[in-house]
Amino acid sequence: MFSAPVPLAWAPSGRRAGTPGVDAGMGEFMSDLSQAVVVGQLEAVLKEAFEGSPGSGSYFTDSGPEGGFFGTLAGLGAPEASRPFGGSTIAAHVHHVVFSLEASASWIRGERIQRDWNASWKVSLVDAAEWSRLQQDLRARYEELIAVVRVHAADGEDAFGGTVGAVAHMADHLGAIRQKVAYGRHG
Repeated sequence: MFSAPVPLAWAPSGRRAGTPGVDAGMGEFMSDLSQAVVVGQLEAVLKEAFEGSPGSGSYFTDSGPEGGFFGTLAGLGAPEASRPFGGSTIAAHVHHVVFSLEASASWIRGERIQRDWNASWKVSLVDAAEWSRLQQDLRARYEELIAVVRVHAADGEDAFGGTVGAVAHMADHLGAIRQKVAYGRHG
C-alpha cells in the first residue's frame, strides 16, 4: 500500500489530489512540480531504501528503519552474510551495491569512467572484520550519493536518468537481500 511519508497528497490513481486540471494528464501535474520537489522526492525514495521509512508510511519498504539496507543488515554476522542462497551471498550483493553507489555518484557528477562491473561481484565470503568494513563502506558511499543527488541530479538528462537508475538499482538489491535474509531465517 502506498502512503507517502512526505507532505504531498496523492490520489489512488497516483495523481495529486485536489489539483485542478490534473485529470487532463500528468503533463499538467508535472509542470506544477519544481526541480527541488522532484529531486527531493528522488532523495526521499533513496533514503528510504537505505534508512527505511521515517514512520508508518512508506513508498516501497516495510514501515520503519528495519525496512532499509541498514536495518536489514543490522544484526547479521559474517557467517549469515557469506551464506549462499540462489547463487550469491548477501555480502556479494552489498559489495556490488557499494561499487554501484560509487559508480552512480560518478555518473551523476558527469564523470564517464569505464568500470569492470564483473569485479563488483568478486566478494562473496567475508570474515567479521571484512563484513564490518563492507557495511561502513555501504554507509559512506550512500552518504556520498545522497550529497551528489542533492547537488547534481538536475544537471541534465544523464544526471537525472542516472539518479532514477540508481534508485531503481538500489531497490532491486534491497529486495534481493531481504529475500535472502528471510530465507536464511525461515528457509
